[in-house]
Amino acid sequence: MATMKQEVMQEPKHVIFRDIPIPEVGPDQVLVKIKKIGICGSDIHVYHGTHPYTSYPVTQGHEVSGQIVKVGEYVKDLKEGQRVTIEPQVFCGRCYPCLHGKYNLCEHLKVMGFQTTGTGSEYFAVDSSKITPIPDSMTYSDGAMLEPLAVTVHAAKRFPDVKGANAVVLGCGPIGILLIQSLKALGAKKVMATDISDMRLGLAKQLGADKVVNTKNEDYAAALIETFGPDKADVVYECAGSDITMDQAIQNARKGSTIILVAVFGKKANVDLAKLNDSELDLNTSMMYRHEDFLDAIKFVEEGKVQLKPLQSAHFAFEDFQKAYEFIDNNRETTMKVIVDVDPEEKD
Repeated sequence: MATMKQEVMQEPKHVIFRDIPIPEVGPDQVLVKIKKIGICGSDIHVYHGTHPYTSYPVTQGHEVSGQIVKVGEYVKDLKEGQRVTIEPQVFCGRCYPCLHGKYNLCEHLKVMGFQTTGTGSEYFAVDSSKITPIPDSMTYSDGAMLEPLAVTVHAAKRFPDVKGANAVVLGCGPIGILLIQSLKALGAKKVMATDISDMRLGLAKQLGADKVVNTKNEDYAAALIETFGPDKADVVYECAGSDITMDQAIQNARKGSTIILVAVFGKKANVDLAKLNDSELDLNTSMMYRHEDFLDAIKFVEEGKVQLKPLQSAHFAFEDFQKAYEFIDNNRETTMKVIVDVDPEEKD
């Protein structure tokens, strides 16, 4: 019986590999040879043992690209050799959100790599409904970043009037910078970005932000008016996940405008609801994505409206999965996206 290597996080900060049989495909499944896996902030929470909805042991991997090597007998719209990404949501299809097109809010939602087995193996058998083909011209590294890009496409569209809008993005981590690009791709008029890292702000400027502000050195309120005038911004996206940035958003937003929470707060937030109420602000949120967001993400990359390679900070071999985490911990200020090369022969 042919075997493959599978990554397993046995406990926080302890990654092992085991040899297991290459899975057989069911009639509605495909077998994917995994090429690249991206590591995101939620993965890092798992590594540190601080993710509230993940238990151990767990096989990680939800930002992924690969190639189909086998298709089940009932699968008609996919074929061997196709380059693909995998949409990692496992939903019930029966609850109210699922029945109303919002399966990203499934009452029983599980996500590969957190509450169910992730793609961290040399091969992965998955229902064909989770597969989205990617263009032959797209690198596998870019393909592995379509999942976080879809997060930001979905978030950007949570403000229905994004075309022609003035927007602020608070926090220039990978999600923040992808969101800047998504907003511009969807037709936002002007985007201001804030952070306390000059390196990250420089990258945000390079990738489309019209104005960048280091709020450690500059006053946020003054920068807001300088950039947009007295009417300020139409929408503010909170991508930092801190009381400080959320307070900046609430205290300085134009009355009657919108704040969208994109970041996942690591603890209960302490926010000024009285000011939120007094300004009649719309506080909205964003949760993952749906299939159409993946399709838009692919389109934006193909059209050159979104660049992913500048965000790829480092690559690690599959067997060095734990070293990838250690690298992130040791280089937090300068690291954006780390890619694990599951297939050592696949070079971008």
